[in-house]
Amino acid sequence: MKRDESPIREEDLHAYVDGALHGARRAQVEAYLAGHPEVADRMRQHAGLRRRLRDELAPVMEEPIPPELDLARMVEAYRQRRRIPWRIAASIVLALGIGGVGGWNLRGGAAGPGIGAPVATQELASAGGIAALAREAAASYQVYAADPTRPVEMPATDSAQLVAWISQRLDRRIALPDLDAAGYRFMGGRLVATEHGPAGLFLYNDTHGTRIAMMVRPMAVEGDTPMSAHKQGDVSGYAWSDQGLGYSLMAPASVPDIHPVADEVRRQVDGAPRRG
Repeated sequence: MKRDESPIREEDLHAYVDGALHGARRAQVEAYLAGHPEVADRMRQHAGLRRRLRDELAPVMEEPIPPELDLARMVEAYRQRRRIPWRIAASIVLALGIGGVGGWNLRGGAAGPGIGAPVATQELASAGGIAALAREAAASYQVYAADPTRPVEMPATDSAQLVAWISQRLDRRIALPDLDAAGYRFMGGRLVATEHGPAGLFLYNDTHGTRIAMMVRPMAVEGDTPMSAHKQGDVSGYAWSDQGLGYSLMAPASVPDIHPVADEVRRQVDGAPRRG
């Protein structure tokens, strides 16, 4: 069998820590670590943290699953949420139909249907608009930015492949902001799932280890929306959309002012070509 001579990558190191490497590849990683003591020390720290997390979470794993986390209930709740936009859309059609008949019969005297349609439109927009994007970005930040072992699927060294992959999955050309001047170095990214389809999540960190995340996904509604501030728990940031693509930049709420960084992201990505 041909020996794998490919360079040792970050994912190989983490797979080694996770015990997922075997045979020749494991031996290659061990040889690499023997010759790179600083990397070996970092991996030992990761392994120690992994053991501590496992020990601390062991009692939780023995607890019964709460009813609200029951898979069947979660699937049903998700299906119900997916039905809501269709129900709202149906109510809009019904309201417009009633409004048309009422307007013809009353010659402008009936204001009720005319008031109802905009409210339903607002509800439809909120179901997948900027507020939803900000919530999804905050949730993804809480999951991945706090991960000490594998916060990104593809590291910064593979940024070209990462951008091409996410652009293909979103069917949009994605621009990757350079935030070095703002004090944040690109770490890498991944594809994440949201209630409104796939999204790209890109992580950055500063010299203190503070991480920020940019999420981008296509917008079915509110495709061109000014920047607005959002907060969810201990995560806060900004969200906006341009040419059908939504962006959200999230950081710990303790970060004094992420607004200038969000402005820099918007400056680099807004107006960029989206197709081709």
